Amino acid sequence: MKESPRFSHYLRSVVPSYHDLSPINLVEMEAQRALVPPPSDESEEDSVLSYSDFITGSNDKPSSDLKETFKKFMTIAEGLVGSSNTSSLLFGIGEAPSPTELRAFRQEVERGFGVIDSGQWAKAVPLARILAEWHLENCSEESNKSCALKQARRALAFEFGYDQEFQSIYSQTPPNPTSLPNRGAMDSKQSLEILDTSKELYDMCAKLAKDLPIIEVARGILTAVKIIDDAITQESLFQLLGEEEFDSMLQLLSRKDQFSLLSVDDVMKHETPLPSSFHMQAFDIPPPLPTQSSGPISSQFTVRSAADMASEKKYRKERNKALKQAHALEDAQGEVGKDWLSALGFSEAYLEQERALGLQKGHDFDQKRAQQVTIDDLLGGGRREYHGVDSQALPTGTTREWKQGYEEVYVPPPRRLPQAQSHELVSVDTLPEWARGAFKGIEYLNRIQSTIFPIAFHSAENMLVCAPTGAGKTNCAVLSLLQQAALHIDSHGAFDRTNFKAVYIAPMKALAQEVVSSMAARLGYLGIVVKELTGDMQLSRSEVDDANLIVTTPEKWDVVTRKGGTDGSLATKCKLLIIDEVHLLADERGAVIESVVARTQRLVESAQTTVRILALSATLPNYKDVAIFLRVNLERGLFFFGPEFRPVPLQQTFIGISEKNRMRVAAQQNERAFEVCLDAVRNGHQVMVFVHARKDTVRTAQAIRDFAIQEGYQDEFTCNKPGDKYQDSYDRWDKQVSKSRNVELRDLFSRGFAMHHAGMLRADRSLVEKAFKDHAAKVLVCTATLAWGVNLPAHSVVIKGTEVYDPSKGGHVDLSMLDVNQIFGRAGRPQFDQSGEATMITSHEALPRYLRMLGHQAPIESNFGSALCDHLNAEVSSGTVTSINEAVTWLSYTYFYVRMLKNPLAYGLKYDIRDTDPELHVARFDKVTAAAKQLDELRMIRFDPRSGNLAATDTGRTASHFYIQHSTIGTFIEGISKSSVISDSAALHLLCQSSEFEQLKVRPEELSEMEKLKRNIPLEVRGPIEESSSKANILIQAYISRIRPTNFTLISDTNFVAQNGARVCRALFEIVLRKGLCTLSTTFLRLARCLDRRAWWYESPLRQVAETLHFPDTVLFNLERRKASLDQLLDMNAQEIGSLIHHERLGGKVLAAVRSLPRLVVSVQAQPVTRQILRISLHINCGFTWQHSLTESFWIWIGDSENDHIYHSEMLVLSKKQRMEEQVLVFTIPISCPLPSQYLVHVMNDRWVGLDEVHAVSFKHLILPSQHPPNSNLLDLVPLPLAALQNDAFEKIYAEKMTHFNPIQTQVFHTLYHTDSNVLLGAPTSSGKTLVAELSILRMLRPRFEASNHAKKKCVYIAPLKALARERLKDWSAKFGEKLGLMVVELTGDVTPESSVLSQADIIITTPEKWDGVTRSWKKRGFVRDVSVVIIDEIHLLGEDRGPVLEVIISRMRYITAKTQNHCRLIGLSTALANAHDLADWLGIDPKPGKGLFNFRPAVRPVPMEVHIRGFPGQHYCPRMATMNKPTYSAIMEHSPKNPVLVFVASRRQTRLTALDIISYCAAADNPKQFLNMADEEMEAVSLTIKDEALRHTLLFGVGLHHAGLNDHDRSTVEELFVNQQIMVLVCTSTLAWGVNFPARLVVVKGTEFFDPKVCRYVDFPVTDVLQMMGRAGRPQFDDKGIACVFVHAPKKNFYKKFLYEPFPLESNLKEVLHNHINAEIAGGTICNKLDAVEYLTWTFFFRRLLVNPSYYGCEDASTETVQKFLLSLIDSTVDDLVRAGCVSVTKDFDVAPTTAGCIASYYYLDYRSVG
Repeated sequence: MKESPRFSHYLRSVVPSYHDLSPINLVEMEAQRALVPPPSDESEEDSVLSYSDFITGSNDKPSSDLKETFKKFMTIAEGLVGSSNTSSLLFGIGEAPSPTELRAFRQEVERGFGVIDSGQWAKAVPLARILAEWHLENCSEESNKSCALKQARRALAFEFGYDQEFQSIYSQTPPNPTSLPNRGAMDSKQSLEILDTSKELYDMCAKLAKDLPIIEVARGILTAVKIIDDAITQESLFQLLGEEEFDSMLQLLSRKDQFSLLSVDDVMKHETPLPSSFHMQAFDIPPPLPTQSSGPISSQFTVRSAADMASEKKYRKERNKALKQAHALEDAQGEVGKDWLSALGFSEAYLEQERALGLQKGHDFDQKRAQQVTIDDLLGGGRREYHGVDSQALPTGTTREWKQGYEEVYVPPPRRLPQAQSHELVSVDTLPEWARGAFKGIEYLNRIQSTIFPIAFHSAENMLVCAPTGAGKTNCAVLSLLQQAALHIDSHGAFDRTNFKAVYIAPMKALAQEVVSSMAARLGYLGIVVKELTGDMQLSRSEVDDANLIVTTPEKWDVVTRKGGTDGSLATKCKLLIIDEVHLLADERGAVIESVVARTQRLVESAQTTVRILALSATLPNYKDVAIFLRVNLERGLFFFGPEFRPVPLQQTFIGISEKNRMRVAAQQNERAFEVCLDAVRNGHQVMVFVHARKDTVRTAQAIRDFAIQEGYQDEFTCNKPGDKYQDSYDRWDKQVSKSRNVELRDLFSRGFAMHHAGMLRADRSLVEKAFKDHAAKVLVCTATLAWGVNLPAHSVVIKGTEVYDPSKGGHVDLSMLDVNQIFGRAGRPQFDQSGEATMITSHEALPRYLRMLGHQAPIESNFGSALCDHLNAEVSSGTVTSINEAVTWLSYTYFYVRMLKNPLAYGLKYDIRDTDPELHVARFDKVTAAAKQLDELRMIRFDPRSGNLAATDTGRTASHFYIQHSTIGTFIEGISKSSVISDSAALHLLCQSSEFEQLKVRPEELSEMEKLKRNIPLEVRGPIEESSSKANILIQAYISRIRPTNFTLISDTNFVAQNGARVCRALFEIVLRKGLCTLSTTFLRLARCLDRRAWWYESPLRQVAETLHFPDTVLFNLERRKASLDQLLDMNAQEIGSLIHHERLGGKVLAAVRSLPRLVVSVQAQPVTRQILRISLHINCGFTWQHSLTESFWIWIGDSENDHIYHSEMLVLSKKQRMEEQVLVFTIPISCPLPSQYLVHVMNDRWVGLDEVHAVSFKHLILPSQHPPNSNLLDLVPLPLAALQNDAFEKIYAEKMTHFNPIQTQVFHTLYHTDSNVLLGAPTSSGKTLVAELSILRMLRPRFEASNHAKKKCVYIAPLKALARERLKDWSAKFGEKLGLMVVELTGDVTPESSVLSQADIIITTPEKWDGVTRSWKKRGFVRDVSVVIIDEIHLLGEDRGPVLEVIISRMRYITAKTQNHCRLIGLSTALANAHDLADWLGIDPKPGKGLFNFRPAVRPVPMEVHIRGFPGQHYCPRMATMNKPTYSAIMEHSPKNPVLVFVASRRQTRLTALDIISYCAAADNPKQFLNMADEEMEAVSLTIKDEALRHTLLFGVGLHHAGLNDHDRSTVEELFVNQQIMVLVCTSTLAWGVNFPARLVVVKGTEFFDPKVCRYVDFPVTDVLQMMGRAGRPQFDDKGIACVFVHAPKKNFYKKFLYEPFPLESNLKEVLHNHINAEIAGGTICNKLDAVEYLTWTFFFRRLLVNPSYYGCEDASTETVQKFLLSLIDSTVDDLVRAGCVSVTKDFDVAPTTAGCIASYYYLDYRSVG
């Protein structure tokens, strides 16, 4: 009988009658098993009873002493046997009552874990016995059954592995008899149909039976078609038949209902019997022998593992092969058991051995079978040599051998290629002389490098190089770098590295550091700068710009490229992308590589640039798929080299430990490692033993040492024995090792051993590396990171155990083949060894998996599908994907798509999907749509199912920027939606609930230490400490509090939560800040800074500089004990502080440290603009001594204390250069009625803790301005014809362009043309205001043309910009100069005519500053007094920075009129105004309808306008502008693809960048010249005349540039081309909106900010400028509507939405610059005393607004007395300042007189402070 599995023994021993147990829910069991990692030597949660499990079922409540006993025992046991074996130790001691049994048990423990401490053992024994005795006495019978069942499940997992497929016999539903056909009731017709169907299926099975017997094919098909679920049927058929039989599978599925009625007997009745000469009974073979982990294990379970299924399939193939050969030997009948097997190559001795092995395996042979050798016996256990020729077999010569407690598989080294001849290799001398320095010491490239040399060095092809580890792939990367460097070598051989930029993506940070060192050494001679950019190594902008080769990790490069490709950005500068270990595509991190490559490929296409991709990889089974993904030319750029190309052949040994007891497993691993080490050192070789925990390095080295001592081989390992050839090396290094503080290292080194791990001191690690390289130690036990970080090879390497603790998953995972190959790559030293030896010691369950990956690497699949949501969000956030269609296209650039085409079933698609959807467009559409819906539910993007548009949200952008998973965002949104105000402990609890921490697991041995940590942390931990979130909470608080755990796993987890906690907390802060939650923003920013600085907010801020300044702990203790605030310390001197801290000499140092803490001095001013809008001004100065960094960042936001809402927020970045300058921030916020008591301005440093300030803005004395009167209505009048001018000469001016006046001109015509009243016209841009101004000029000219002797009068036109003045000069010179014979003169900064010319001029066109300078001396200049009409264009600029100049000249003209009694008509032209009545009153206009005030609504336009406002995030200006380029192109294509388009930008550089991006998007759409409306040859001829290089290039594509930097010819050429619609897109600066009237159907305002050099930062355009640009939308004669798209910074979107439609009230800015204008009036003689000065102010607009809105100007109220005091005080302070500056003199404290300096300042238009 076959021996029962051990699990059955276990059930019988612990369960009285396990048949009575209810059936186990296997679905639940499998789900739990999938979540629980396999057993490990560091943590196994399910193999150890926790305290809660330990006391489950107790009859009485346990005492508190029991828990303490349990914790004490667990702490001791962890130190003795490791964290995962404590429960085995507990019950092992408890079940060993006698001293003899206890000694035997201790010996077993020591065999697995080395010699244990006797003192600790003595402490553990009584504790274990107390616990075991309590458990035995207090567990109820039901608890025992439950516990037994739980232990049964654990034993099941231990017995049969964690990859088993469990099926419940009881849960299987028997077939429904009614569903089967009643054969007896069938008529003959139905019987014939069954017969035909079965015959058809048999024929199909016979055709498909290539490797399997027909009956097995039939059985498999019938089993599959009877499954109800079609998806499972498809998968089953695919596994049975293979992907090449898609057509057959389609036919089977189409007739599934018919075939499901058949049985195997129905099908096999059509089988043709074999010839009688063939003895089939000899091959009546039973199923293959079950493995140790398969077969029925109880009445309730059957177990079927993936390994079993593969083994059975292999069995069937080999049996079928043998049967075919048996048929070919029919003539050997009667001797089938001998002759034909012998013919197959089996010797008689071998057959006898196999027969014996088969009997030993427990086969139930009868006598007849015992005399025959069957194929099943040959396929049994024992030693077997594989001679496979297919790709799935292990290499030829592989042997397998069972030994006591383990199985050993030996894989011989591959056949080594013959030595390459020199003529077959590329000599380094063939390289250019400048490139040879990279290969110093190398004469020839090796075989691989020589093969790829022509493509790598002489072309820019994308490449994929697959070669074994150690084959020299690094030199392939060097060759590609030299190829790029060659592009920057000039004709003289000099290398210009300025524009050379490449990126090297390494899989690990440790490898990145090695690459940096290697590349810097090899390429340094060229001056190439190599920098590391990883999570541990950040680079400044200057360092990034200076670096030529940047070595990074996939995740870091993904973050960098997510921010979009901008001109000058790292992503666009990179011309070579090297991806090392690209086979990481199969890893869960592979999705990141896919995203990076897809983004790079799309950037190449969109930007029309070139980025070369070089991918390096180990051997790949489906390397062609990877090459297609990388856009590699399969004929030129794809290189695949097999294992025979390894420079040192590698023989591999795999050992699978079959023990289940963890202690015996550890003993077996140590013993096997000892045997390998002994064999190596006997042959004179060194050994590296790789383990996966720091403490295991010492433990393993000591165990191997102890084995050597016990077996008497200690001398084999030592290097200090007499005669040893490395004794000198040992003596040399022993002196240095003896000085180390590491006791274990000193002890082990004397025995020939050393250890190496990251927890050692850097000096000790370096010492070990050098000593081992010098052969001073024979065995080095190290962690796996050494295989990546340091190139330290040895002849033999050993991997002891394959379970690695992963903090991100909170448990152990299998060592990846990437790590295995990397470690095995350290075996063999190319310069010294002819071969290398690598040994892996793993569990027997894991052995088949590693052998399977070794013998047959399955095609690597994509993991992109699981991360699709996160990467789609990243693309939408960066602006590269804006619709579902674009997302579908983006997905086609991924490896995910390549593999979906090849293996659709693996990605949830039907096998025949390509028949109906060849390019999987529908499948891709479905996947991205599902992801978009999921993201939309989380509000990470906005998805419109109807249009398919995708739009980013603030939450999604934050998740993308901080690399946060979408599942975490869902948790956060749910948490913050419950309450806008939570405590600090609740905020930290919410942070710890993120998905990034959910894999953390609490192990029993950590409980006691976590309890200690919990008692020493300040904030409450919500929830039991057994939860992952609580563990993260405790570790984060411990990290901030600088409490270091002692447990290794806690240390590792602390580093993990600290790194991720700060990032996640910053993301939380950004989310709540964007949502406007004031309290939560403060809380999470404070918490994030605590994580960054490792200091609490309630502690002294000096803790953050204590380490740098080396303050004793007593200093901080005394400061915190006395609760000394920073303000108190700043008020003290050094001596007082010294007394406070009881350390006199440190008083000055502490005071200097306090003064260096970055704090700001802020003053706040509130100014009401309307009854709903408040203007806040912040005046900011540095209040600290700049010391710690070059820049300091501060968050500033203003919120309402009552409803906890943030109205405005922004970050202020101060540089060290600005420390002496005052910074002014101005922003507008809404206010409600009734007024709140106050608003709060928060000023918080972005990095430093404890430096926050809050400033209150009180509304107690705030006076709100009155409501503004309504706008003028546009009357429904009949348009007036030109004949209304009643003058032929005047009519001829307009006859060519118009016949009638527009509605606005018609309504104002009478007032302008028939009266001399002052007029204020407020109307939108492009509504014909210029012609209105001309009507006033014609009114002035009428008397002259009607009566020739009428006195000559002048008109002055004041334009806000010189460009507009030039345009008006050009227009009016033609109209009034040529046609009417008038003299039109320009008076600007560029042109200053003589006074005589100005006296003769009829029309003077000037700018505000120039006319101000002229009129300051109006008493001396007669032509100023002759002016009868003053036209002020864009008078709404009164409210801007240049407004005071306009205000002064208008006040002066009104003053001159009053003094001279000469009437001067004022015509003000403006956009729609909110307070037009105030302005009209100041201008002396009657506000009654039709009297002179016309203020139309913004909607009153000749052509209606449609406005789209879109917000764009991003703190930095240039990247934000770059993200607007694609939406700009999309807006053009959507709104005006065939009509003229104006794109307004802020600078000349932006015109070029925007135009180039628009062209690139056109090229990507395969229509690069869609905006060109003339022949290419004609445009090429025009471009040859253009001087500006960028303009010359863009014109060829129909896109023009316009800015002040163009010369006159270029500017006039591009204007003419655009007006004639030969080019359709003009990208221009904002000045074009004022200067040239070029209307277009679409206007795009790309950004509303510009760089102001006066304040050295970007500031907002005035709203008037934005309105002016928008006003160019719509051509009156051609368009039915104009369209304006305004792209703004996201926080300012609401502001523009309000004030682009609602007029903004004008306020005066005269107060800020009053000194210069008072000085000018004093110098001009207008002001002689202070009373004159006050009277002068009453003429200004400032005075008018002071009476209406006193709070805006700092006046308490509008009463006469208060205003008088305010004006007198203002004049007094102004005159006093002028006196101090030496500009005026005062006599009798009343009269004022100018000084020489004051006159000079007035005449030359200088600031009074400049001459003082």
